[in-house]
Order: sequence, then C-alpha cells, then structure tokens
Amino acid sequence: MDRTILSMLHRFCARIGVRLARLVAFGSDLIRLAPRFTSDSRANVAMIFAIVLIPITFAAGMGVDYTMAARRQTKLDAAADAAALAAVTPAMLSQSQSAAQTAAQNMFNAQASIVPGVSSIVLTVAFPSSGQSVSSSSVTRTVTVSYTAKSQTAFAGIIGQKTINIAGGSKATASTAPNINFYVLADSSPSMAIPATTAGINAIISATTNAPSSGANAGGCAFACHESNPSADNLGNPGGEDNYALAKTTLGLTLRIDNLRTAIENLASTASATEASDNATYDMAIYTFDTNFNIIENLTSNMNTASTQASNISLLEVYDNNWLTSSDNNSDTDTNSDNALSSMNSIMPNPGNGTNVRGDSPQEVLFFVTDGVEDEMVSGSRQQSLMTTSECTTIKNRGIRIAVLYTTYLPLNMGTTGDPSWYATYIAPFQSQIGPNLQSCASPGLYQEVDTDQDISTALATLFINAVATAHLTQ
Repeated sequence: MDRTILSMLHRFCARIGVRLARLVAFGSDLIRLAPRFTSDSRANVAMIFAIVLIPITFAAGMGVDYTMAARRQTKLDAAADAAALAAVTPAMLSQSQSAAQTAAQNMFNAQASIVPGVSSIVLTVAFPSSGQSVSSSSVTRTVTVSYTAKSQTAFAGIIGQKTINIAGGSKATASTAPNINFYVLADSSPSMAIPATTAGINAIISATTNAPSSGANAGGCAFACHESNPSADNLGNPGGEDNYALAKTTLGLTLRIDNLRTAIENLASTASATEASDNATYDMAIYTFDTNFNIIENLTSNMNTASTQASNISLLEVYDNNWLTSSDNNSDTDTNSDNALSSMNSIMPNPGNGTNVRGDSPQEVLFFVTDGVEDEMVSGSRQQSLMTTSECTTIKNRGIRIAVLYTTYLPLNMGTTGDPSWYATYIAPFQSQIGPNLQSCASPGLYQEVDTDQDISTALATLFINAVATAHLTQ
C-alpha cells in the first residue's frame, strides 16, 4: 500500500477513535435517559437514527475526500513519470544536467497544472551518483523525480482538516550510443580472390582444369588471381587472360573481394542511419592491406563519401606467379597483417568516452576483416602461419575495441605449380586454430565468422550493431 495513503489511514483511525470516545459518552447519557422513551416507540426510532447518523456521515465525508486525494496522487505520479522520462530522452542525454532538470520540471508543471484541487506542490529533480556514467558501449543518465502536495477536502468540517498530504515520485534511467570513430581494415590480398559461392568455386575450377600441365592452373585453380603478366604462367585461359578476368568477365562470377566491397559500402549507409536514430556522431575511415597498407579513405563524417570510396576497393594485382612486380620476386608473400595492424595503431588516437561533454573525444572501434593467415617474408624465407595477435593486444590495451570478421580460409586447390599439396603442407596444420586465434584478437562480443555462400554484409552489420550498443530506456 502507498505509504502516503497508509499514513492518512493512521491519522483517520486516531481521529475516529476520538470521535468514538465522544460517541460512547453520548451513548451513556442516552442510556440514562432511555426509560423516559420506553413508553413511546417513535422516540426509540429517533434515538437509534441519531446514534447511527454520526458515524455514517463521518465515514461518507472521509471516503469522498480520501478517494479524491488518491486520484489526484495517481495523476501527479503520472506527471512525475513523464518528467523523469523527459530528462533522459536521447536528445537530452547530449545536454547538461541543468538542461535535463529544467526539462523535467517543465514537463511536471505542465501536467500538474491541470490537476484540480491540489496546492502547495514541492518538486525535486535529482541525479543520483552524479547523474551520468560512461561505459565502453553507452552513456547512461539516471534521474529521480519526487513531489509533495496537498489535496483539498470537501468535508473539512467532518474529517477535521482542510487538506490531505500526498506525495510520490518516479525514477528513470536511459542509455544511448556514444560518439564513435570506426576504422575499417580489410584484406585485399589474392586470398580474397576466391568466388563467393560454392557454385562459383566449382565453376572456376572446372574452367581451368584443361590448362597446360606446365601452367599455374594445371589441375584446376579456385583462385582468381589478378596478374598483369599472365602469359608467364602459361594459364591456358581464353585470349591469354588472367584468372581474375576469367572469373569476372568470362564466367561472370562474384568474388569474395566484391562482397567485401559491397559490405563496407552498406556499412557506411548503416552508420548514417543509425547515428541519426541514436542521436550520436559516427565517423568512418577505410583501409586495406596486402603487401602494403593502403589508404582508401581517412576519417570522415560524410558517410556518402565513405560509401563512394569503399567502391574503389580492389584486389591486389601482381606481376605473375611469385613476382609482385617485374623486378620484385617476393615468393608470393602478399599478406602482411602485422604491418597493417601496426599502421592502424599509429593512426588511431586514444579513445574518449564518446560524450558531448566539452573536452571529451569519441570512442574508437577497429573493424578487422581477414582470413587470418599471414603470408610474409621472414628472415629471407616465406612464412605462412597464424596471424600474430600481439598488435591486437597493444590496440585493446589502449581502450580501443576490435571487431573481427573472419572470412573462413578454405582448403582450396591453387593449381599444381610448385608443391601440389600446398594447402595440406602449409595451411592444414593450423587451419583449425585460425578462428580461435582471431577470436582472441577481438574484443568481447565482437567476433563473427562468414563462410562460403554466407553474407558478409549481414555479418559486418551485426558487428556494427553490437559495437554501437543501441540506446534503450528503462523505468
């Protein structure tokens, strides 16, 4: 039971006790006079009516006044609810506590003014625990609204008071997404040149099965490698084209790099829509890595620009098999993730809390899209291994979150040039560890894996939603 109403009843019981004592005294007088009325039945009726009339009148007056007080308190409680919520709207979370307090007061006063029979309203709007807290995923504000007031009585003469005290309150907590800078780092090495579907992989393998036995495609190749000098590899493709042209132009296939490009374009659109609905500010930067660290678009608040620039992401073009350029035989070591992550660490500033408080700065989130295999030159020899995660640790230790999208490294045929059991020899020994290794690179809750025939755009969007932690309101 509401404490205010309970206290009313306690006071009522005290008053009724006084009145019952008076009534008992009055009854005693009537009993002494009773013999005088025994000879007249009409007098008996009058006496009984007089005795009963007093408590009935008192109870009726009390019931009406306390019922009106309870109804008025209910309306003021609703006004307090509205006031608390007004202080923690997404728009208000970006303003000061003083502005939020004013919003709450204005909301309460506007609704309380239309409640009749209420006076002496005292309103308190408070922000416990300094009112605002910041976590890695949201900015939260809590507000409490309380009031006291007096409800005017209609039967003041009967219940013995002109007003009844009422009181109530409400509490609201809201969280909204903070301002965030998003950095996308995506793999553009030849390993992203596989078709995006199982049917596409089978199609390119079938189309390259009849290549010359001395060519790089002998036995069929699943990778649409992009070469500026394909004739050196004796590929046997129509018109001497490379596998990239074979897949894209001749076979009309969509490659994993194509889906990645589209996913990042869509991510920019999602960020634009989400920042508007969450009343937050999002900036985006886009980079790729292969043998080098490539700048596609530096940090920008214009998501249309980010989307347009994402359409320029392209697959690394090499000279021919094992040669990066006509003068650089790099033994096909085309994936340097260590250098890419180190470069990202130097670009991203220390994160802030993401609030609009003067002097604060946005949070920082890195989206890392990779198949998780390093292919680098180490001490003069080619090294194919699990990606090292030390740079991930360095970045996370600075308070920057990392969202990892693992594009599954598949056990595919790369042709028979060189070692025909290339995958079995160099990748299979650690294949099962790639996913867990990348998951250790990711921040909690920010890991996704996408396999052949699955949608990279959906996976990237899921990571974005998890990173933003969309605002919610509870009361």
